[in-house]
Amino acid sequence: MLENCKIINYQGTKETSIEDLIPENEKFQYVRCEVNDRLRELSYKIKEPAKIELFKLAGDVEGMLIYKNTLMFVLAMALHNLFPSTKMLFSNDVSRSIYIRPVENEDFPLKNIRALETEVNRLIKSDIKIEKKLISKEKAIEIYKKEGLLDKLGILSYRNEDMVHLYQADNYYDYFYGYMLPSTGYLTSFNIIPRIPGFLVQYPRSEENGKIPPFVAEPIYEKTLEEARDFSTKVGLSTIFALNNFAKKYSDNDFIQMSESNHNNQLAALGDLIANSKSEIKLICIAGPSSSGKTTFANRLRLELISRGIFPIRISLDDYYKDKKEIKPDANGKYDYESLDCLRVDYFNNQLLDLLSLQEVDVPIYDFNVGKATKTRKLKLSKHQPIIIEGIHALTEEMTISISKQNKFKIFIAPQAQVNIDDHSPISLTDLRLIRRIVRDAQFRNSKAEETIQMWPSVRQGEFTWIYKNQQQADFVFNSFLPYELLILKKYALPLLSEIDKKSPYYVIARRLILFLKYFSDVNEDLVPNCSLLREFIGKSCFKDV
Repeated sequence: MLENCKIINYQGTKETSIEDLIPENEKFQYVRCEVNDRLRELSYKIKEPAKIELFKLAGDVEGMLIYKNTLMFVLAMALHNLFPSTKMLFSNDVSRSIYIRPVENEDFPLKNIRALETEVNRLIKSDIKIEKKLISKEKAIEIYKKEGLLDKLGILSYRNEDMVHLYQADNYYDYFYGYMLPSTGYLTSFNIIPRIPGFLVQYPRSEENGKIPPFVAEPIYEKTLEEARDFSTKVGLSTIFALNNFAKKYSDNDFIQMSESNHNNQLAALGDLIANSKSEIKLICIAGPSSSGKTTFANRLRLELISRGIFPIRISLDDYYKDKKEIKPDANGKYDYESLDCLRVDYFNNQLLDLLSLQEVDVPIYDFNVGKATKTRKLKLSKHQPIIIEGIHALTEEMTISISKQNKFKIFIAPQAQVNIDDHSPISLTDLRLIRRIVRDAQFRNSKAEETIQMWPSVRQGEFTWIYKNQQQADFVFNSFLPYELLILKKYALPLLSEIDKKSPYYVIARRLILFLKYFSDVNEDLVPNCSLLREFIGKSCFKDV
């Protein structure tokens, strides 16, 4: 990481911006900084001695978010300059690319895409200064109305502060709920790929060493996002403002039960698929990124199948971790506990074969507090009884190498929210899962929010290494998002995030999440069913192993 970081020990007392301290020949190499261990924008001004750390994009997640925010700002500016009457929606990433499409159903023509690309390049080449403005809420409303950014007006009504931040470049104003680069010239690379009805925009990724990754089509994942988008549009829940209004218009119980019905519908569709192939399926594999709700989902799927006369047993891959003393550090002396090498793969496959041969097996029960399996439980299958396995490696072919592909049914689970803060700002699915994990870790692991945020980058790296590459193998993708969940999670997450001290290096992340959660109104958590996937994070689940 040191090669991607530059340290400046500033000893001056005259007010100056961090950007002005960077040599001209290095100007566009860095995307963010830390001043005395606090995350700051490069436009941040200091006037006293300080330790300044400058970070390049490679390997830096926060820097990547700043780069992405700035790129979206410039894209929105270019769209405003060329096509002011066309409303475009910035959606969640597809194959690590921003998906931009018309709000209405018409296609965005190829000639418009090429003109937009030319305009974005012009704005970047012009190196236009991007200034952060602190203005009154009334002034912001006036600007939004003048600029035609009416989608942003609704969310302002949920801000209690009298003053708000906007970013300005030339005569264009916008806000992307995060830090920005000082000028358009910092955007050194991007790609635009036509994708009916709109287009995709690729940008450099921190996990790819600051490079744009090759585009990989993900039809199964894209189909799930499209289904989530259709559901949000059909029910009228495509923005935070709409979520809050839905909660006002209908009872809390109606909101919660409607959301749970969507999960029930997915489970029923999945149950049909498995029941139609039950003679072939021996193994049902469930995997997904952290805080997707795998454990509750596995329990609910088991019950769904029992209702169809299929009686699976369930095994967690977490019980097949090696003893902690057997796990070796990597070349940098760090432990990657999400690596496949941390699991007893051969032992697991031998037990699978024994179970499918209808032999009784002593399945281990792993105790993470002591770092080894301390108990066992006896399992024995009946004929035609399938096994459900869940864990981050459940879709990894090596994990179940002893079972033929035609005898496996693979399920990928993740929250696929298609909800926007406004037209230009989709809810971050990564932030959603981080909020879930902060709440769960506090509830069940006695972990502080700062500890969860601190380890989140390594969790994300493990997801890119071990999970996402396998999602296209899935026979079914389960969308675990519940439209009402953030209206309940906020109650738990806000006090936990508020405990993070201003001096903490994670304060800015906490502050960003706090501001985001404050946009949501409240829903009565007592009405959440005890079998809900949300109970895995807030507690009082009817499933004893959650």
